[in-house]
Amino acid sequence: MRILVIDDDTELCGLMSELLSREGYTVECQHDGTRGLARALSGQDDLLVLDVMLPGIDGFEILKRVRTQSRIPIIMLTARGEDEDRIVGLELGADDYVTKPFSIRELMARVKAVLRRVSPQTPEDVYRFSDVEVNVRSNEVLRNGNRIELSAKEFALLAYFVAHPAETLSRDRLLDAVWGYENYPNTRTVDTHIVHLRQKLEPNPEEPRFILTVHGTGYKFVG
Repeated sequence: MRILVIDDDTELCGLMSELLSREGYTVECQHDGTRGLARALSGQDDLLVLDVMLPGIDGFEILKRVRTQSRIPIIMLTARGEDEDRIVGLELGADDYVTKPFSIRELMARVKAVLRRVSPQTPEDVYRFSDVEVNVRSNEVLRNGNRIELSAKEFALLAYFVAHPAETLSRDRLLDAVWGYENYPNTRTVDTHIVHLRQKLEPNPEEPRFILTVHGTGYKFVG
């Protein structure tokens, strides 16, 4: 997923870019309204994070012009206490807003929620790779036709992997998807569950073929 951030605060843009990239997103930053609008209209991105106050063209004008050509989801960044900005932004077609100053964790949650809302994914019922069959509807995993016993979290983790093939998934993203922020465990929990899945599904758990480690980032499923 590609995210375009248009904000003239270069330090904040750098921080957002770094942390969103860790979550597996590809991030482009623009600090000028005119250039940001041109990029936003290019159709290259999946979500736009847009500040209201910008040099050149302000965020409201960008929002209006983008909405004449695109339904790309847009999260507005507004100053604290500027209720009118939030109302105007939503009326012009913004999907959500975040009030400055904000926590990066809040922004992450908003990004994920908006993307889920505007681009709902309907998973397939059955996934197959090598001699393994994963049935999402029945919560059943077969290997060579034999049932493999997985815990609830092991199955949820495997189901998330097979639904996101070839994506590099950070530990934080896996924790959020499988355990949820309200029950946020230690990131070592993910590693432990990966070890268990490899032992049950990989031909050689010491040299995994399907659930690969991406050093310094997380994991990738290759079916």
